[in-house]
Amino acid sequence: MGLFQDKRVVYKPVKDVNLGPHSTEFYFHDNVKAPRMTGIVVKIFTLLLETRVFRASILYLLKRNNLFHKLITNADLEDSPLYVPLHHFEDHREQEVKCIDHALTPQEQVQLSIDCLPTSSSEDDDALNGKNSSFCRWTIMDYSRAYSSGDITPRMVAERFIAAVAESSKAPLQMGFFINYNTEDILRQADESTLRYQRGEPISVLDGVLVAIKDEIDCLPYPTTGGTKWLHKERPCADDACCVERLRLCGAILSGKTNMQELGAGTNGINPHYGATRNPYDMNKIAGGSSSGSAAVVSAGLCPVALGVDGAGSVRIPAALCGVVGLKPTFGRVPHSGVLPLNWTVGMVGILAGTVEDALITYAAISGEIPSNQPSKIPINLPLLPMTKSISDIKLAKYGTWFNDCSDDIRRCCSHALNKLQDLYGWETVDVTIPDIEVMFRAHYLTIGSECSTSLDSFREKNFAELGWDTRVALNFYSAFSSMEYIKAQKIRNRQLQFHKKILAEADVIVSPTTGVTANPIQEDAIKTGDFDYPNAAALVRYSISGNFLGLPAVTIPVGYTELGLPIGLQFIGKPWAEATLIHLAFAMQAICMPEYRKPAVFYDMLRENES
Repeated sequence: MGLFQDKRVVYKPVKDVNLGPHSTEFYFHDNVKAPRMTGIVVKIFTLLLETRVFRASILYLLKRNNLFHKLITNADLEDSPLYVPLHHFEDHREQEVKCIDHALTPQEQVQLSIDCLPTSSSEDDDALNGKNSSFCRWTIMDYSRAYSSGDITPRMVAERFIAAVAESSKAPLQMGFFINYNTEDILRQADESTLRYQRGEPISVLDGVLVAIKDEIDCLPYPTTGGTKWLHKERPCADDACCVERLRLCGAILSGKTNMQELGAGTNGINPHYGATRNPYDMNKIAGGSSSGSAAVVSAGLCPVALGVDGAGSVRIPAALCGVVGLKPTFGRVPHSGVLPLNWTVGMVGILAGTVEDALITYAAISGEIPSNQPSKIPINLPLLPMTKSISDIKLAKYGTWFNDCSDDIRRCCSHALNKLQDLYGWETVDVTIPDIEVMFRAHYLTIGSECSTSLDSFREKNFAELGWDTRVALNFYSAFSSMEYIKAQKIRNRQLQFHKKILAEADVIVSPTTGVTANPIQEDAIKTGDFDYPNAAALVRYSISGNFLGLPAVTIPVGYTELGLPIGLQFIGKPWAEATLIHLAFAMQAICMPEYRKPAVFYDMLRENES
């Protein structure tokens, strides 16, 4: 490569790397080098990228300037590659849990999760009657109690939902929540649920509760578009995904397919085919992606829960930006059948919910499939959520330099929330070092990009011109990686997993902000072309990668707002299969922050008269 030859990086053996607070490992403040492009600029760049004359040079410079050559292509690693982040079960002896029997039905698992919730109080009844002045979203239990009392029916809620979605789709809002919803199917489900309540025979507390599904997950009667205009023609939806089937068995009303970043190839939630999903806290800001619509419908009160798919923080990022809870379970915990196979080893069905309790109920409903190569069935623990005191003796691993690599608003807010959590419960913070985070970011990008490119290989060329301009740029970049680079990325995956295992052997969770920045403005010319903005995307995914690349469970909880009123999320990353501990911590954090929660600018009240 002559003049452009990068110095070869030789990575030290894992055993020789100090992960403690006095480590000599250097934190690299990542500076992604790619211009933000929208409108005519991204069109011109795409056309240049797709010409034989310029393609190789542009891709080479993008990879070189963003250190792929230095950190991966020309790197020396002694580690073996790890291709799939499946984890053998280790008993972490989680505190205050109820273990689920593997023979239980989804309905029975949901009932066990209800038994884990704090006992309802008169304050809950006051909230339902509008006597509580602080803002809170209606929960699954609120819907169940309202339906059981006969004060309201699933049919009435479904009608309000349909009217609200119609209103939100039109000017001046144009929120872009859904790609597809079917009023007849929604009302049919609602009528069936209403009859069950009238007979006193609801299937579960999820009966009649509206649940939205990301358009990356199969859900009849809808096509699965993946945010494109053509993918459903190449891959028809023949049945419900397993996670959707489980929700249907519990009586949930599947309310439609939510908007998403096309093929999940971005983090802003702007889709040139179906519109930009707008943030309910500020409709001129992004909702985040790629599970943008799922986060926004929960934030706006249309549904208490929704399903997304998290491949690079794609559930947690929009959850944080829209001020809701986002839970990504351990890789293999939730059935993945019926989900678009865009990224086999990093993507994971996740949950977006208004409260931690609703995330728990939904988690119980959809969990259950165990990887086929596991030597034994993996137990599912549900946390026993307390009325007051939470679990004790928790150790929170914090990499201070990384934690603080975010905007001032986020740093202050997350630090304040963490201090309050520690003061209240006396939990210990363990200072750690996580080496080579910027290397893991690139290895993950290389992995998810290569897998996405390969998954579309058989029919991409035929439909390439129908993709959005920003997605075309992404797919061109994805296809630039070689098999040698992919294998080196998997060596980095193994290396990082060993680092994280060492840290999590000394602590219960790793704590960080969820995103490095909050929701940025939607540029008008980006609505039709998409928004190619890698620097902002890198800041959004800064804290998400280990959850996907290493298959670790993670959860984000809203903990405050910027001076402009935009939500901020705090993240806990846990040990494999230890979702119960994450939910315990998220619940404790929620209890502290909930009194300060604010109502979004666009919000629909499904249990009372609609308002926005």
